[in-house]
Amino acid sequence: MPTKNSTLDNSGPPPAGDHTAALDRADAACRARGASLTAIRREVLELLYRSPTGVKAYDLLARIKEARPGASPPTVYRALDFLIEQGLAHKIGRMNLFVACQHASHPIPSLFLVCPKCAGVTELQEKSVMSALSNSLAEAGHRLESPEVEISALCPKCIEK
Repeated sequence: MPTKNSTLDNSGPPPAGDHTAALDRADAACRARGASLTAIRREVLELLYRSPTGVKAYDLLARIKEARPGASPPTVYRALDFLIEQGLAHKIGRMNLFVACQHASHPIPSLFLVCPKCAGVTELQEKSVMSALSNSLAEAGHRLESPEVEISALCPKCIEK
């Protein structure tokens, strides 16, 4: 159970049509780091915001092609790589999905709770859990390779069913 010091955001991104402020913040963060949130990168990020349970790259490509018929897989993958590098998106490896980051910054790695029944994804930042995990890994001579840790966990909706 998350503590009062943890950040649990399973409410998803802003409602449809209300992504402008989040996209503007992402653009400003990129500029502050000397990077550019180009039009295609912004479009991909907006599609991620509109897909709180995650979306596969080829589904993103199909949506991008509606507005940009000449778009190709490298177009989308380059945009996704940029968004991940900038901390604006995450790849959920076990489901091969991409999700928009729900936190402004990542002082600690995030836990991604992936529901095995509905494939919903919840981003959780739980400092005490991540600290304990990092300490245990260090004691075993290991370290996290990625800032994303995925855990299979039933979501509240699936628990109720």
